[in-house]
Amino acid sequence: MFEFVKAGGWLMLPILLCSVVAMAIIVERFWSLQRSRISPENLVAQVWQWAKAGVLDARHIQALRVGSPLGRVLAAGLVNLHHDREVMKEGIEEVGRHVVHDLERYLNTLGTIASISPLLGLLGTVIGMIKVFGAITTQGVGDPSVLAGGIAEALITTAAGLSVAIPTLMFYRYFRGKVNLLVVTMEQEALKMVEVLHGERERGEEGASP
Repeated sequence: MFEFVKAGGWLMLPILLCSVVAMAIIVERFWSLQRSRISPENLVAQVWQWAKAGVLDARHIQALRVGSPLGRVLAAGLVNLHHDREVMKEGIEEVGRHVVHDLERYLNTLGTIASISPLLGLLGTVIGMIKVFGAITTQGVGDPSVLAGGIAEALITTAAGLSVAIPTLMFYRYFRGKVNLLVVTMEQEALKMVEVLHGERERGEEGASP
């Protein structure tokens, strides 16, 4: 492995660094973007049970806020429960933008690595070919071993850059799609909570009116 890296020249170092960073991001995003961590099931039903039981107080809302990203979104609506529907939705949308930003953490870095890795490989190819033509100019083409180093460097860096870029791009697209799906799910859950709780409050106010 060391000989392979050494034959590729100094540009193998940034390519290897890109691969390490990409792997770390991929592992971290797989852990952080689990559905059970982002949007736990039956969370809206739990909120509904608290509301029916009359225990939907500041302590429960805070517990909801720190429990999950969906909980943060729902809590933003619950603190405005006694305002009209539009105010609740505005609070949810504002917090939702921050939650989406957190879900997309490191994805720009992953996309950048997918873009620059093949360019680093191409740069290595160019440098390797420059060495080949330099050797031809000074020593001719009689000794193939003189040209082998430059050709190897050109091919190895290209292969290494593509080997990093291809899987990184695949995971970048995968995580983008997963984030979009999670965002849609959270939007649906938040709207469901608004309609249920706000509708229930309005029915309660109508029943209390003379």
